[in-house]
Amino acid sequence: MSAPTREDLARLDAADPLAALRDAFDLPAGVIYLDGNSLGALPRATAARVADVVTRQWGEGLIRSWNTNGWIEAPMRVGAKIAPLIGAAPHEVVVADSTSVNLFKLVAGALTVRPGRATILTERGNFPTDLYMLQGIEALFRGAVRLKAVAADDLPAAIDADVAAVVLTHVHYKSARRWPMGAITRLAHGRGALTVWDLSHSAGALAVDLNGAGADLAVGCGYKYLNGGPGAPAFAFVAERHQAALRSPLSGWMGHAEPFAFSDAYVAAPGIRRQLCGTPAILGLAALEAGVDLFAKVDMTALEAKALALGDRFIDLVEARCGFAGMRLASPREAAARGSHVAFAHRQAYAIMQALIARGVIGDFRAPDLLRFGFAPLYLRFVDVWDAVTIMREVLESRDYEHERFGAFSAVT
Repeated sequence: MSAPTREDLARLDAADPLAALRDAFDLPAGVIYLDGNSLGALPRATAARVADVVTRQWGEGLIRSWNTNGWIEAPMRVGAKIAPLIGAAPHEVVVADSTSVNLFKLVAGALTVRPGRATILTERGNFPTDLYMLQGIEALFRGAVRLKAVAADDLPAAIDADVAAVVLTHVHYKSARRWPMGAITRLAHGRGALTVWDLSHSAGALAVDLNGAGADLAVGCGYKYLNGGPGAPAFAFVAERHQAALRSPLSGWMGHAEPFAFSDAYVAAPGIRRQLCGTPAILGLAALEAGVDLFAKVDMTALEAKALALGDRFIDLVEARCGFAGMRLASPREAAARGSHVAFAHRQAYAIMQALIARGVIGDFRAPDLLRFGFAPLYLRFVDVWDAVTIMREVLESRDYEHERFGAFSAVT
């Protein structure tokens, strides 16, 4: 496909069924934000929503707001709103804790419902916190559980009779390569294993269908495409068929059948509620709910189509206009095999990204040599792709990135 012109992209924006949603975000002037895959943009409704929780619900209602303003039901309520975005039933999703903590809970729970199996299988190069949590489970079980990490191409053959759970990130955080969820889940089930999917780089950008794929368990992030704000609470999915058997290893009081009975003995709550642990973070839940509410009338198939189309145009333009500088595509070229971000490799990736950020194009860097660009379809325009690549070309032609100020690494990259 030949590279599009800016006029071509403007016509796509004019026909975009999601275009009006851009106005729901408070986007800073002079910035092209291509990092919504790491931290979503601020919805206009969020500040007022959180202010109301702080000043009226907390300030005036005080502790009464657990009942009068529905705080106690917030994890279930927001989980039910996330459910249709990931192909789940409302009673199969709850908002709680962080992605890492939820992954620990669900994988440890999966081990208990697959007795006699001792292997957790994942891919090498998976998102580090997922690997770290799995390593922690292996250490905790002291030889009774084995973590096996293999190359992605070798993973299907590695699902053997000892595998209790196959733990994968649906869209790889670096390359954006997308696992075929249905095919992997069917393969795992055929060999007696459960699947645990990390949806952090797909929920809110792709048309995920957990139940359509027959998935067992899943976790996901609230602060990326769901626009819940920095450190937003995460979500957990447990298919209804597993809820009675899957007991959380973190048996906190909010997961108790009667938390306000204050009994000494733990009795797990029925259903997805047993995946709760400590007291819900109400301020974080309020911000997340404001972000999730923006999806209420969004066709997820149209959302994914736009996300992938943005990535396609970006790839075409970078290769056509910036190929002279040695930019190498590090993501799948085929849209169906890719998530909603695109990575290009360059030996000066960090410095180039800093130079782009200085000119108002915000993406991020992933070691050792990747520039990563996210395309959040709720607020990105097709003309933003053109303008971002124009600025990239200027940075590369001028070699502005060679200035020493762009080579000093920050704490967060």
